[in-house]
Amino acid sequence: MKGITNVTAVELKLIMRDPMSAFFALAFPAIMLWVKMRSGKPLPGGLPAVDATVPMLSVFVIGLAALVILPATLAGYRERRVLKRLRATPASPTMLFSAQWAAHMLLAALGTMLLIVIGLAAYGLTAPANAGNVLLAWILSALSLSSIGLLVGALVPSGRAATVIGLSLFFPMGFLSGAIIPRETMSGSMRAIGDLTPMAPAVQAIRDGWAGDAMSPITLGVMVAISIVAGGVALRAFRW
Repeated sequence: MKGITNVTAVELKLIMRDPMSAFFALAFPAIMLWVKMRSGKPLPGGLPAVDATVPMLSVFVIGLAALVILPATLAGYRERRVLKRLRATPASPTMLFSAQWAAHMLLAALGTMLLIVIGLAAYGLTAPANAGNVLLAWILSALSLSSIGLLVGALVPSGRAATVIGLSLFFPMGFLSGAIIPRETMSGSMRAIGDLTPMAPAVQAIRDGWAGDAMSPITLGVMVAISIVAGGVALRAFRW
């Protein structure tokens, strides 16, 4: 346990020292919140825009860290032969994945907390109606999306290729799932397509928890299933 904690702390420091990773996980979502709040129009149904936007952008932060930054880090280590050197240590793929997941999701947690603080201080964000459900949904979102990111990082040979693949997954899912554009403003066909993406359950669960609505067991089960299947395949496919 101490080994994982130490590796996680080192990995988080390395991520934070990368200006691009820090900017896109921390500053960019805050800028998106500011842009979206310039109009401040309630969504169809009367929901204040900020009460939908902050939960949505929290999934945006998780997805960015899980699908873009994490696989690029892991594949970059393979490209620079860092993983080959780690193979000579007691580190196992499970330990490596756990440390990478923890470090990148701590980054996502910082980005989420920054969004909440800005929303509360500047835009009158309503506090979550069920903080426990929001936390559960956030963790399951982080597990499910990170398992996909780990699978990409386990298979792709270079950091650049992992970044391209990660962005190719992240932005379409972000737009279609409701992490960038509110689902209330989408057409029926866009929502139907978005519902098929792994990011859609994350958006739905966090928004439901924030509004105090009951979270669907199917939505939660889908995220658990993605975590188990994609994570298991990533462990089996991983090569030092």
